[in-house]
Amino acid sequence: MMCETGEGSYVVHERRMALVHRVIVPDKGYPKEYAILVTDRRIAVPHEAVVSLVMTKGEPNFRLRDLFVWLTMRRQGHKFHVYGFEMDYRDSADQETKIRFCMVPLGLYFKPRRQTQTREGILREYAMDALQIFQKAFPNRIISS
Repeated sequence: MMCETGEGSYVVHERRMALVHRVIVPDKGYPKEYAILVTDRRIAVPHEAVVSLVMTKGEPNFRLRDLFVWLTMRRQGHKFHVYGFEMDYRDSADQETKIRFCMVPLGLYFKPRRQTQTREGILREYAMDALQIFQKAFPNRIISS
């Protein structure tokens, strides 16, 4: 849908597809937390600029401040994987850029499922839901490994 702005130019409206509530982006000092609004045209990256999106599975890197969580999980016999994504896209200077991020469910998503599912299962389900969202947005550029 296009609308005229009054100055002879047009604005293209986007359709909201989904909201990914919690995305963690690793950084040198500390991880940064974002939400991603996926539309039918862009996130912060226009769809046509995306070269590929890869879903990966790995073990989390714990820091000293995560020691209590790690000890609790070890005592409970739980080992879980973090599901991450790597997106390659072309920036405004036509240079290929890579961004890495992890999907982390909110407590409202996690807690009710914890009574019937394992931590691993919940994280996998959340990542697969996010993967389906991205597959709708970038149908020919998704790779899962």
